[in-house]
Amino acid sequence: MTESAAEKVHLIHDRGNRGHTQLGWLDSYHTFSFGGFRDPNRMGFRSLRVINDDRVIPGAGFGEHSHQDMEIFTYVLDGQLAHKDSLGNGAIIKPGDAQIMSAGTGITHSEFNPSETEPVHFLQIWIIPNQVGLAPRYEQHSFSPSEKQGKLRLLASPDGRDGAVTVYQDVELLTAALEPEQKLHYSIRGDRYGWVQILRGTLILNEQELREGDGAQLSGEEELTITTQTGTELLLFDLA
Repeated sequence: MTESAAEKVHLIHDRGNRGHTQLGWLDSYHTFSFGGFRDPNRMGFRSLRVINDDRVIPGAGFGEHSHQDMEIFTYVLDGQLAHKDSLGNGAIIKPGDAQIMSAGTGITHSEFNPSETEPVHFLQIWIIPNQVGLAPRYEQHSFSPSEKQGKLRLLASPDGRDGAVTVYQDVELLTAALEPEQKLHYSIRGDRYGWVQILRGTLILNEQELREGDGAQLSGEEELTITTQTGTELLLFDLA
């Protein structure tokens, strides 16, 4: 007998069980182990290693620091985030932008809130690359709100198709924004895995309710149905 769709949805990390870092200028929640939050059962999922939900006060941010051999994806929900790096890139990341930095052999960067009045709310996501020692690189694309309204929009993929940024891993990252009563369908192949991260509102994933900050792990072949009574925004990872 096969499992029902509802039985196959597994909530791997309730928002209330996330790690939490609060530094005055930074309020950050960690879905997986990060910084001072260490849980051997929360070391990531497949190639997905970090999901940090960050809020930074006006005029503050992360000073220069270095990374190596990691795909670092930033997605801004509210406000703006200023980026500078050792490759000479300088950019403002806004809601609707998909930004990725391949740390490769090594890159130094800083991120700060350029506003004097408004906080910035963003997710920073780390994906383990499919090879080490790559040349560092930076890429940023913008998407209009209509591209994700009521449908899934590809943000990142290995081939960078349809205007998505390129990620050096067999993973596709999609987003969607749904109004009340709207519905989405998505298929996970039998040799793939999925992760759904709730960015705003609440949704029902195959009869299981999830709230902002929750994440759901999906393993094996499955037909996903996503609905909402309140409105929602989400990220969906299709993982090798």
